[in-house]
This record gives sequence, structure tokens and C-alpha cells, in this order.
Amino acid sequence: MREIVLDTETTGLDPLRGDRLVEIGCVELFNHMPTGQIYHCYINPERDMPEEAFRVHGLSAEFLSDKPLFSAIADEFLAFVGDSPLIIHNASFDIGFINAELDRIARNVIARERLVDTLLLARRKHPGVSNRLDDLCSRYAIDNSRRTKHGALLDAELLAEVYIDLIGARQSSLILAETRSASANIIEIARRVRDVPLTPRLTGEDLAAHRAFVATLGDKAIWTEFNEGS
Repeated sequence: MREIVLDTETTGLDPLRGDRLVEIGCVELFNHMPTGQIYHCYINPERDMPEEAFRVHGLSAEFLSDKPLFSAIADEFLAFVGDSPLIIHNASFDIGFINAELDRIARNVIARERLVDTLLLARRKHPGVSNRLDDLCSRYAIDNSRRTKHGALLDAELLAEVYIDLIGARQSSLILAETRSASANIIEIARRVRDVPLTPRLTGEDLAAHRAFVATLGDKAIWTEFNEGS
């Protein structure tokens, strides 16, 4: 199953009051594991950058002035996410900004049914404590030392690791790997050859009776494949 972990940075808190999208970062998961495929872009918001927002992500209006408009990257972004579920921390915030940008260029918005909100997952699993991304990284021993400021791609990469731990997929993978390893050991042991073969317990009469029975099953019976070795 393909999933997309997504994060954004913006000029503020409310797209209905003129705040705009300035960065999108996406990480592709397949069967709950990162594939190495990412999508990342900066976006010219066509407006100033409030100081409060700049302190959060460090993206200035000057830096963003030569970046593409959302309308120029919309097709590429939508092609990357496709129809996959979107894994987002505090999903209503990010999808509110993305859908506002899509609506602005008369494109279909993203259905909220596609969203998996890791903040809600974390609150169910860890009630009564803070479940910010930094808190979850600490809880699951995920190195977030590079996160001196918010950044959409870095935050999406960290969230992908958090999500895998939140749903128990990392533990399941380890158990599966251990099971496969144990199975391989069992097969290896089963193939060992005895120094002195066991004395056959079947008599000639037993083998003849077995061949006669197999003959009644028809030419396609699977037992005919073993008759030569009987």
C-alpha cells in the first residue's frame, strides 16, 4: 500500500485571512516503509513574510521571491501524491492551506477522507501528554537534532519515522525478519543428512500396496510424482 507523508510551511495560521503556502515536503511510503522517493518545493506566496512565521521556518520573502507560484507546481504535486492516503500531523491545518491554494486556481480540492492525522493517532495512544512532533521524536528515540527550525521536507521525514512507530509497523517488520530468520534456521537443520541412515520401516508389501492405491487416483494425482522415489 502506498502512502504519502506530507508537511507544509506557511506565512501564518489562516488561509482565509490571506496567509499562503510557502513550502511542501512529501515522503513516499510503501507498506509503511520509506521508498526514498520524495517531493519538495518552495513556493512564492506573492506577499510579505510576517516576522512570527519567519522565526518558525526561516524562509524570507526575499528568498521566496524567485520561487514558482503554486499554480506552476500544482500538477507536479498532485501527480506525486496521486490518490494515496496522506499522513499529516495536525492534518486540518496543512490540508486547509493546500485546498485553499487549489481552490484559488480552480482545481479540485483534496478530500478529507484521504487524511490520516498522526496528531489524533498520538493523542489516542498517548493521552494526557504533549504530542508535538518533537515530543514524539523524543518518545520514540528518533534523532531530530537537525530540526533547529521547521522545514517541510525534514518534518515529513521525521513524521514518517514517527508514523511507523505509532502504528507499530517497525516492530512488526522486526518480528517478521526474526521469523524469517528462524524459519531459515529450521530449514537448514531439516536438511542435515544423518551419518547412519535410519532403517526403513516400510516393507515391500507396503510399497506395493501404496503404488496400487496411487494408480487408482489417475495420471494427474500428485502422488505419482513420488512413486519413482518409493
